[in-house]
Amino acid sequence: MNALKCLLPLSLLMLAGCSILGSGQRDPVTIYSPEIRVEADPAWPSVDWSLVVTKPSATRLVDSPRINVRPVPGELQVYRGVSWAQPATDIVQDAVLRTLEDSGRIHAVAGDYAGIRADYKLVMDIRRFESDYAGQNVPSAVVEVSAKLVHNRDQHVVAARTFLQRQAATGTETVQVASAFEDALASFTREIAGWVLSNGQHSHTAPPAAAPRR
Repeated sequence: MNALKCLLPLSLLMLAGCSILGSGQRDPVTIYSPEIRVEADPAWPSVDWSLVVTKPSATRLVDSPRINVRPVPGELQVYRGVSWAQPATDIVQDAVLRTLEDSGRIHAVAGDYAGIRADYKLVMDIRRFESDYAGQNVPSAVVEVSAKLVHNRDQHVVAARTFLQRQAATGTETVQVASAFEDALASFTREIAGWVLSNGQHSHTAPPAAAPRR
């Protein structure tokens, strides 16, 4: 199948390793490392609270460096001879963390591995991180993440939302699919960063709820 062929990428690391699909013969493996850079939206608020971005949860098939592809509905495969530099869970966590850090709009933000105490935490579950043909001749990179913004003091869920980004690739080659993933991830991180800042600020500045009358 043309879509499952391994082709040379633009500028990525080549390593010798086991092929993802095939008889176990050792073939060169192309490692893709998405580079996500998102400019802050002028509409994003500047906040004085802190946030921990936890590592997302995911199924075993998603929490893997393998690049998943859905050639037909109900069938999930992986591209042969290519891989992500990190599992999808690390890619998503790093992209969100970098976007918030680079925005300059938040007092303090760190991953859960840093061990800091923060006002809020972002909890994510990756539902889909795959290339999907969906009946088309060219696949789309699909990134679907369920997110919850949680107040650490009382574990109250401030906001919850499912984010879905679908970016069509310019062709079926793996380098084109990887580029589509970069675009989908950039759109996702831009969207979730603004959502976190806006909802966290609304929660942080809202007056305390009045005690119930007896």
